[in-house]
Amino acid sequence: MKSDVQRPLAEDFRRRHHRKPLLLLANAWDPISARLTEAAGYDAVATTSGGMAWALGFADGENAPWHEVVAATERIVRSVRVPVTADIEEGYGATPEQVALSVRDIIRAGAVGINLEDGTHDAARPMRDLAEAADRIRAARAAANAEGVPIVINARIDLYLKRVGTDETRFADTVRRAEAYAAAGADCIFPFGLVDLKVVTELARAIPLPVNIVGRAGMPPVAEIEAAGVARVSIASGLTLAMMGAMRRMAEELRTSGRFDALAPAMTRDDAQRLFAPRIDHM
Repeated sequence: MKSDVQRPLAEDFRRRHHRKPLLLLANAWDPISARLTEAAGYDAVATTSGGMAWALGFADGENAPWHEVVAATERIVRSVRVPVTADIEEGYGATPEQVALSVRDIIRAGAVGINLEDGTHDAARPMRDLAEAADRIRAARAAANAEGVPIVINARIDLYLKRVGTDETRFADTVRRAEAYAAAGADCIFPFGLVDLKVVTELARAIPLPVNIVGRAGMPPVAEIEAAGVARVSIASGLTLAMMGAMRRMAEELRTSGRFDALAPAMTRDDAQRLFAPRIDHM
């Protein structure tokens, strides 16, 4: 995708973090899920690292080869007109310089936003040092500037997910990290694993950037989450897991019963064909 096409998409995506209703994202992992999300009326498509990794045949956690993740992202971008933001996990790089290369690649695939985590997959070191994590965000922003695309950087803070510290220190450290990440060029803060709306409300008041949280079954409705000051809600791998569970149930039912009743489609083949009808104006 050309940068002159991506720039307005990125700018539109950034604006959606600063107006109501909040930005609701149903994360996709392939062109089918992306096109269905767009058709349902969502303003943007976010990828899910878990869903994408599983669809590619790997476990989540940067196990899918980077070139395959980039190619899969490009296919999603090609399938929709709305902005696409990509979950690139830790940035697929040990150093800020390597993160910058990953960001360049994902921008060239057509993405106009990224998720970048400050947690690690190392149990002995669950969180990156604040300065190191900020440097990685700074490198991501510099790479985006060099590509001429003002991507939205959603800085994921994993203190709640990793249960680092106490409730009190976790909150203060999240605010401290959010301030540092904002200074480094982040646009949104994603306290992954935080679902307590009282704490979310306090956090939204305390930090200088829009807040993104994960939507899960059992949480309050979107209107209440918006009232808490949240600007963006994504469902991560929730939809992927729901679809996988439905397919497993159907496959098991067919295998055990020998009956085809479970295959009665909720969508017809004609519906699917219309969903993917050629778009002559899509670039």
